[in-house]
Amino acid sequence: MSDIYVFADEAGNFDFSRGSGATRYFILTTVTIPDCSIGDQFLALRRELVWRGYELPEAFHAANDAQLVRDEVFALIQKLDCRIDATIFEKPKALPHLRSEHGLYKMAWYLHFKHVAPRIATKADRMMVTAASLGTKKKMDQFSEALKDVVQQVSTANRFKTAFWHAASEPCLQVADYCCWAIQRKWERGDDRSLKLIAEQVRTQKDIWRIGKNVYY
Repeated sequence: MSDIYVFADEAGNFDFSRGSGATRYFILTTVTIPDCSIGDQFLALRRELVWRGYELPEAFHAANDAQLVRDEVFALIQKLDCRIDATIFEKPKALPHLRSEHGLYKMAWYLHFKHVAPRIATKADRMMVTAASLGTKKKMDQFSEALKDVVQQVSTANRFKTAFWHAASEPCLQVADYCCWAIQRKWERGDDRSLKLIAEQVRTQKDIWRIGKNVYY
């Protein structure tokens, strides 16, 4: 029996419009690891960066961190024994009944994990799936229930648990944040510089509606 740890983050917002600030894509990324020792390494790196004179927030966050900090973080991730999977949803192609926060979130998790779960765990394993919390308490409760329901439907592990935590409380979620950010930069901006750093660990980037032609907004 093996323990499987899955940490997830999302990129993109729930703004279904062409307005300023609306992302084109919603991206769900998971990082699968056999243990959580990378979390200790992240904490050690934060302390080392403080000794070097950097003023850091309570957690690494790729979108906000200085490039020199990103370089250090990606150097750690490059050494990590992990599997990175991403599912990409081009939001203008989402059917109207999916254009809600809860609808898109649950569908994204279902389509992503239905593909990933059989590839990371067997009936002999136990698996913990941890997602980054977001939004209000009511919204977090809804998303947490959606996550639990999806994992229950498609999990291939003998035993599973789900958690919905703030990224600042779990360094491994910060790993997922960095990986998701690198993938989003490629899809939203055509900038794959960071993605190239972790390319060997990225197993899938599944564009769900790649062949779809209908655009709804």
